[in-house]
Amino acid sequence: MPARKLNRRFFNRPADAVARDLIGCSLIIRNKHKKFELRIVETEAYLGEKDLACHSAKGRTKRTEVMFGPPGFAYIYLIYGIYQMFNIVCSGKGDPQAVLIRAAESLSDPKIDLSGPGKFTRALGINRSWNAMDLVGEKVFFCKRPYQAQIKRAARIGVDYAGAWAARPLRFFDARSSALSVRPK
Repeated sequence: MPARKLNRRFFNRPADAVARDLIGCSLIIRNKHKKFELRIVETEAYLGEKDLACHSAKGRTKRTEVMFGPPGFAYIYLIYGIYQMFNIVCSGKGDPQAVLIRAAESLSDPKIDLSGPGKFTRALGINRSWNAMDLVGEKVFFCKRPYQAQIKRAARIGVDYAGAWAARPLRFFDARSSALSVRPK
């Protein structure tokens, strides 16, 4: 079964469905010199304005503007003053949900460490210039490939401030992967 490129409809769904279905998918990044292929092994869903861990819960701001737009675009932000976070806008226009990519396995170069959201963006050179980038284009896109992930769920990481939302099982991961940012307990 050949790879199938994911289209905008794939991302036009609730973030928890997209986050689960991205596990095992490939992310392809093509630049002038190289092509990278990665297998997504860990994600987190952020369910919009009602989700107190989601940036859009505080309303529409300059930083979150892309989240209120159409699905399938990148939402990049800086955390702790050093790490870029790579998210995909999900759901429909005006429903600001997103999926954070927490970890991946490099299929192009197994020596690249992508086992955490900061390591992921640093290794791939992802920065805020990627914000609002179309992720269903020709240079950066996701593909569904034949791969059987052992998908598990857990609470998201580092969102204790979000009250009851912190405990919701909105982190998805491939239990077989050695590249997870945090091993399940």
